[in-house]
This record gives sequence, structure tokens and C-alpha cells, in this order.
Amino acid sequence: MTQPTYDLNAVRTAFPIAQQITYLNHASISPVPAPALAAMQAVTDGLGQDPMAYFFAPPEENIFFLFSKEIAEFINAADLGEVVGITSTSAAINAVAHAIDWQPGDNVVFSRAEFPSNAYPWLALERLGRCECRVAPPDTGGADLATLEPLVNDHTRVIAVSAVQFLSGHRADLAALGAFCRERCILLVVDAIQAAGHFPIDVQAMQIDVLAAGGQKSLMGPPGQGFLYVRNDPCQELVPATVGPNATEGWEHWLDYDITPRAGAFRFMMGTPNLVGMFGLLESIRFLQELGLANIDAWTSHLSQLAFEDISALGYRFITPTDPAQHGPIVTFCVGDTNDLDAANAQATALYEHLAAANIRVTKHLDAAGAPHLRISTHCYNTETEIRRVSMELSAFNKEAHYG
Repeated sequence: MTQPTYDLNAVRTAFPIAQQITYLNHASISPVPAPALAAMQAVTDGLGQDPMAYFFAPPEENIFFLFSKEIAEFINAADLGEVVGITSTSAAINAVAHAIDWQPGDNVVFSRAEFPSNAYPWLALERLGRCECRVAPPDTGGADLATLEPLVNDHTRVIAVSAVQFLSGHRADLAALGAFCRERCILLVVDAIQAAGHFPIDVQAMQIDVLAAGGQKSLMGPPGQGFLYVRNDPCQELVPATVGPNATEGWEHWLDYDITPRAGAFRFMMGTPNLVGMFGLLESIRFLQELGLANIDAWTSHLSQLAFEDISALGYRFITPTDPAQHGPIVTFCVGDTNDLDAANAQATALYEHLAAANIRVTKHLDAAGAPHLRISTHCYNTETEIRRVSMELSAFNKEAHYG
């Protein structure tokens, strides 16, 4: 039996859910590790005792400083001013999208496989007549240079990609996309919600201009708290369409009413931050860093490979790329006959419910054509045994369906 480089049994103690449930739905929402829960409880208690202490702490203890500093280090941003806390991936990408000075003929390029958080902001701008959306077919299950490049022209302002695609689990080659975009002065906007807590992301080496991640999935943080990274050079040209009271130069002078954007990503701040969420997300990130993101990546990729082998042997077809360089913690397989979507959906729902009854948590998704799929998404504490439980229950379901 293969083991990760870290102590798997010790890690599992931070996740009480693992004692009763085979939880394989981290691409929807992850359980929060015990150290982060404790940190959030401590802050909640502190807010009842002396809430001003959080706002007037010295810089080295101030959560606003620490949050930007630690996450900047986490993604290797050049400066802590390039990182700001934000509620969600959707909020982050919308904020950036509406801050761009769009010109007639400008376009955005993205894949048909994008999650709505990295598609709807651009489509909403297209509806307003501010840009054109050029949508590439997801030939590899996600966004890659070969499918996106044919849609790029001299008026392309943005290429938007998911680091890991939510349905197929396709892993984008961010370094190749970053080099392509930087050479052409195109903004590379990355949705990292499925990736930031699974493998290292170096925004400088990968030449990423904008990176957004809600905290509740790969980062194992609380819902409602994420972060936004915007590289300093392009950020200077971004003028937010919505302005918060602490997002302007000289913001402490409340009645000056000067809406000159604050330097760096702090121009995207929107009012009083979520203190509990910020402490919780930082503690989750520290927990993951102690394990090592490269170690987590190796382990969850191994679990994905195990799922490929076991489940494909039962006759199910995966849409996740089997090339280890193109997949990570998400594996997704088709259910039923796609020529009869009603029957296929009924079968997928029955299979989903069968797994739930066995205390196995996965999720059901539809592709663009409405064909049903089941998705398994692992994280640092999952085991080979849990993956094998899925294949055992699938086998049992198949026998019941054919002979029951």
C-alpha cells in the first residue's frame, strides 16, 4: 500500500469527518481542518471581548497585514500589496473585469469548460456591449494553448482559465499560457479555487497577472473568504467600478470624498473585512504548507490514478485526462447512455444516492450537453481504502441494477 510523504494518520486527526464519512467532494466544499476551526473560534470569542484589538494591532500582528503578507508568500507574489482578501472567486473576477478600460473591438478568450465564476463576468460585459467573448471548445477537457490561441487577435485583452477545471479535472499549463500572454500584453486571469491548495502556484514564474481563489475548496478554508492577486503593473491601469470606503488613497479621511484608487490590489477592498474568515483561511493555508503542496499534489494525483484503474475496470468512461501532467485531485466519469439523457440522469441520480447511503460523498454534474457525470475530488487526508470503497460500491450498484 502506497503512503504519502507525510503522516497520513496524523493528518486525518484534523478531520473528524473522516471517522464516519468517505468524503470525496472537496471540489464542491472542503471540511475545515481542526486548527483553522480553533483559530476562528478564538477570533469569534475575541470579537466579544475587545473587537478594536483586531483593528489597531501593531503591523506585525495586524491581520490585514499578515493576510496579504502570508498569501503573497504562498503564491510568490512580488509584493504584499498585490494581494487582498475578497469574499469569493466570483467577486474577485467581476471586480477585475469591470475595472478594465475596454475599447471598441476588445475581446476575451476562454474555454467552454470554464466554471461560471470565470465565464459570467465576461459574458455580462459582452451583454453590455463592452467586449466580445470568444469561447473555445474544450478539446482536452479544459483550457490549453492549442485551443485558445486560434481565437486570439490584436484586440484580445484577457485570456481567462481555470488552473484545474471543475468538471473534467483538466490541469492547465499555466506557465505556457503565462508566457504567451505576457509576450502579447494580454492579461492572464486564473481561477485557482480548485488548485491553490493542491499544488504550488508561482505567479511570478508562471507570469500570471490576476489570480483569484475562494477559500472553501482546495484551500480548505471557510466559505465567504478568499483572496485576489493582481500584478502591480497592470493593476495601475485598473479603475474599479465599485468603490469601498477603504479602497482609496487617504481613505482614513472619511469626509474628503476622494475616490482616487488606492495603490495595488487594495483598491478592490470593499468595506470591513471578514476577520473570522481571514484568520481561518490563513490557518488552513499554514496547515497545508506544513504538509507541502508538492506532497499533497503527488498524493492526490496518485489517488486519481487509482480511481482511473479501479473504476474504468467496471466499464465507466472518464472525461478526466489520464496523462499525469494534465490531471490532479479531480476525476470524473460518465454515467449511463448519452443517447438517452433522461435514462442516464435517472441512473446517475440512483448511483449518487447509492453512494450517499454508503456514506460516500461525491457530486453529480451535467456537461454542456446535459449528460450526467459523477465527480470524485480528493484532498490531503484521503486514503487508498476510500477510493477502493467507491469502486466496491459501484460494483455493488451494477449488480443490483442488472440482477436486483
